[in-house]
Amino acid sequence: MTGSGDEYLISRKKQIERRKKIVTIVSMFSFFGSTVFAVIPAIQQASQPKPAIASASTESGLQQQAQGYELVLQREPENQLALEKLSLLRLQLKDAKGAMELLEKLVKLHPERQDYKVVLEQIKKQESNGAH
Repeated sequence: MTGSGDEYLISRKKQIERRKKIVTIVSMFSFFGSTVFAVIPAIQQASQPKPAIASASTESGLQQQAQGYELVLQREPENQLALEKLSLLRLQLKDAKGAMELLEKLVKLHPERQDYKVVLEQIKKQESNGAH
């Protein structure tokens, strides 16, 4: 009986060892699998640009630039470069009325510049078409 009891214990230990190996292997695959499934989307998300955040940060950057040109215009109200750049920034920020005011001032200060007149007329046409 002791012989069969020893055999039983040996076979039982082998079963336990096999189960441990299987559980270890399954655990390792589960761990690596979950790691891969967590890392791949994170890498894909990091590589894709974020348009909503980008546009919001771009707009805030444009507003900061506009504030800088407004400060220049407070010191030098007839600064041609600041008036030009600020009018362009206001157009980018979809502030057509603000851009028109600046361009009208540029046309008054520099009547020889046809490009100011042309841009001003284009904005006025767009505004009149948009109002209808």
